[in-house]
Amino acid sequence: MAMSKPQQGDPAGFLDLVGPDLSACVFARLQDPADLARAATVSRPWRRFVEGNGFLKKVCVRKFPELAVLTAAVEVRRSPAPDPGPVDANAAAQAEHRIYSHLYGALVAAGPPADCILHCVGASSTDNFPDETIDNTLEPQDRVNNRFSYWSSAGQDDPDVPETLTYRLASDICVVDEIRIQPFKAFFQIGHPIYSSKMVRFRMGHCKLPRPSESFITDDDDNQAVIADENYIWTYTSPEFLMLQENKLQTFKLPRPALCIGGVVKIELLGRVQKQATDDRYYICVCHAQVVGRSLSPVFMVDINDSAGYSILKHLPEAKNLSVEEVMQDSASDSQEWKDALASYRETSHLATALMNVLHEGAAHPAQDQQGDAPHFPHGAALLQEIQAMQGDANLMQQLQVDAQLLYLLQDGVLQLQDDEDGLQAMDEDDDADGGGVSDNDPFA
Repeated sequence: MAMSKPQQGDPAGFLDLVGPDLSACVFARLQDPADLARAATVSRPWRRFVEGNGFLKKVCVRKFPELAVLTAAVEVRRSPAPDPGPVDANAAAQAEHRIYSHLYGALVAAGPPADCILHCVGASSTDNFPDETIDNTLEPQDRVNNRFSYWSSAGQDDPDVPETLTYRLASDICVVDEIRIQPFKAFFQIGHPIYSSKMVRFRMGHCKLPRPSESFITDDDDNQAVIADENYIWTYTSPEFLMLQENKLQTFKLPRPALCIGGVVKIELLGRVQKQATDDRYYICVCHAQVVGRSLSPVFMVDINDSAGYSILKHLPEAKNLSVEEVMQDSASDSQEWKDALASYRETSHLATALMNVLHEGAAHPAQDQQGDAPHFPHGAALLQEIQAMQGDANLMQQLQVDAQLLYLLQDGVLQLQDDEDGLQAMDEDDDADGGGVSDNDPFA
């Protein structure tokens, strides 16, 4: 029996005409994940071909090489799922395509950048603890309560000895665009010297130690045991940037947005330029540091449970519209996977969660100001005092750097989750749907 020829203009026939190998070469030439998302909406055969070959994940990894540490991607639904039965390779491929489609949409979304630092992990050295601790770099000003605020390294005779500052971000998965550093100018010394470094470089990754090891800095070793390089797996390393010997907040724009998987950023200060006159030794001093970017949590979470650094990406699509109560506590009807994911997020962003408690308490008892307009929070100060006592950290408010996904706005007395992330829309996967055409939900149409 003669085989029927593909109809002219039939997109599905293209795959049969050129064969799977040549078709794979053609699709692999697409460099933009948005193009692959569109291609998957052309017809059911095209969708299955794109999904089955994992093209979208591959091109995402090319654009964000840090994603190579992800060994799997899973969807976490709030409602308990029925017994999935035997493993369906097609369903797994569809889910992976859908997850990476939304992930790329979140990665390129034009959300508002913010300082993502949650708290300090440690410094390679400190000259005078606690007056010159790394915690001072979270202060936006170089003077606090009429006292100079800065971190200072120990003095060195060799100007090539480097220093490092390590920070924990507010989420385990953040997009970082730039890092800002302000060297310290010693106004109290003759000549007002500026203790900058020659160069600066940045590393991003995750810590192999249990999270409780990253306690707040309370002793003069500045967590030396924790910040040892063998305790970390770095998945991104920036080029070296020249630091100016100027007393201003200097911006170091990364060559491309970098994905920090694991929530740890290390600032490497390379080389020294300034000696202190009193002891003729080289120092590096920083009064402020920022890691500017966006958090992707809680919509995207990372489960890092392998000492080699391989991780599982979790997509919680229903987390985009969570209320404060749903973030803070579980429901009996939630699936166990959902509860575990949110519990991990609350542990990661415990300080951000504390701030949410303060805001939520204020929303429960709103009061009008003297003008009758903006509400204020009569119980907020008391709660903050309780939180500060619990954490034992006088700089708590400077450490409450809340990620973009947890910025709650008080609107009409109700806190709502700010939602700026719009993932790429996948084609309707109902097998009964029409096979061709562009989906009405395609944002690229």
